[in-house]
Formats: sequence, structure tokens, C-alpha cells
Amino acid sequence: MIELLKAALFGLVEGITEWLPVSSTGHMILLNNWVKLDVSDSFYQMFEVVIQLGAIMAVVLIFWNKLWPFCIKKRGVQVNGVGEIRSHVAWKKGAADMWIKIIVCCIPAAVVGLLFDDEIDKLFYHPVPVALALIVVGVIFIIVEMTAGKKSPKANSIAEMSMSMVLWIGIAQTLAAVFPGTSRSGATIIGALIVGVSREVAAEFTFFLAVPVMLGASLLKVVKYVHDGVAMTGLEGGILAVGCIVAFVVSVIVIRFFMNFIKKHDFKVFGYYRIVLGIVVIAVSAL
Repeated sequence: MIELLKAALFGLVEGITEWLPVSSTGHMILLNNWVKLDVSDSFYQMFEVVIQLGAIMAVVLIFWNKLWPFCIKKRGVQVNGVGEIRSHVAWKKGAADMWIKIIVCCIPAAVVGLLFDDEIDKLFYHPVPVALALIVVGVIFIIVEMTAGKKSPKANSIAEMSMSMVLWIGIAQTLAAVFPGTSRSGATIIGALIVGVSREVAAEFTFFLAVPVMLGASLLKVVKYVHDGVAMTGLEGGILAVGCIVAFVVSVIVIRFFMNFIKKHDFKVFGYYRIVLGIVVIAVSAL
């Protein structure tokens, strides 16, 4: 029971920090220093990524109507002189364009992740590099909000985003894939603000990007876990299930809060928070 309660705590932290631009990795490192799960190292490395599946399902639930690209259309036809109404599946208006932009934006990070996943974990998945990424990106957040954030946005919808904007956001997202602690949502939001995307659209597009990115990252970790031949215990299976369920429920609440928050506020508060968190991570590591 204690381990399942710990798993719920991990799910809570994941659900909150995955969607706010504050780095879920940084928070997981801190939490893992204070609340150790009684699991194997191999399982934990898989768990901290696959727990994101719960968070992904929250995005799918909230934005289903925008993410699902198909609709049922009806049209009248003549059959042997008799009028009939027939239904057929069709693309929603603008859906193909949106999904092309999502896929193009995900390609750079996907390539880097597939080629260098193990090397990235070895080099940068440590408290100090993560803390430095937290602080640097926090400073960048504040600077971007004080400059680009004050300008009138060029794109107030995903449809208005040009392919060059999308590519720039994809490159920004790749930084998060290379440097844990950067925050995937933080990097993509910063990239979007710099090229002139409005705050609300930047956040929404970031959520949409999370679906293929997190699915791919989770699948990669699961495949490696299975390939290594590590057997998951019953307790570990329960821990994974509880973590994903809690992450899902909390994510639904956090995403809705975040979308309402940015209608009235900018992102500077997250920049300051990141800087403080980075300092805390370094202090904890030193101790």
C-alpha cells in the first residue's frame, strides 16, 4: 500500500508538471531523491517515461474534437430514380493541415531521440545538468516575454501558422529532447512565442505535439525494457497503473486551469519558478 501511495504521488507530480512549462524531469528527480519507489532501476527508468501515457490521455479527452481528423458527412444521391441520404467518412476542414504541421514539428525530436536516447540519458540525465537547463530556460522565458511576448502575434490559430514557424518550433522542441530539464512544453512555447504565435495557440499546439512525442518516447522505453528481458513484478505493474491513472485525472484539471490562466497572464511566473527550482535541485544534489 505504501508503494502504491508513492506511485500516486508520482502521478500527481507528473500530471501537474508535464503541462506547465516547468520541467517534469526536474520535479521527478527531486521527488525520487525524497520518495524512493521500491522497484528495480530498469523499471523506474521505464516508469518515469511511461507514466506520461496517463497525461497524454487527458489531452486526447479534452481536445478530442480538434485532434480527431475525421467526420461523417451526408449527401443526397439518386438510386433508380429514388433519392437517398448516404453517409461517408471525410476529413474535417483544416484537420489534414494541422496534422501535417504536428508531424513535421515532431520529426527533428524523433530522429534525435531514436539515434541518441542512451547517450543523452548518460550525459545529461543527472541533477546538475537538469538544474542548469531549468535555470537557463527560466531566464530565456523571462527575456522572451519581455520582448517577443509584448508584440502583437502573427498567428492566432494553428491554421495561420506557416511551415517555417512549425519548423522553428520543431527545432526548439529538439532542445528539450537533448537536454532534460529544458521542458518539452517550455521549449515549444518559447519557440512559438519567438516566431509570433499567440500564447493560447502556443500552449494548445504544445499539447497536441505531446501526443505523438510522448507515445513515441513511451513506446521506445517499453521496447528497451522488454528487450532487456526484465520481468515486471505484480507490485511494479500496480505502481505503473496507479501512476498513469492519477496522472490522467490531475492532467485534466491542470490543462483546463493552464488554458484559463494564460488568457490573463504571461509566462514570466514560470520562468522565475524554474530558476528557484534549479537552485533547489543543485542544493539537494550538493547535500
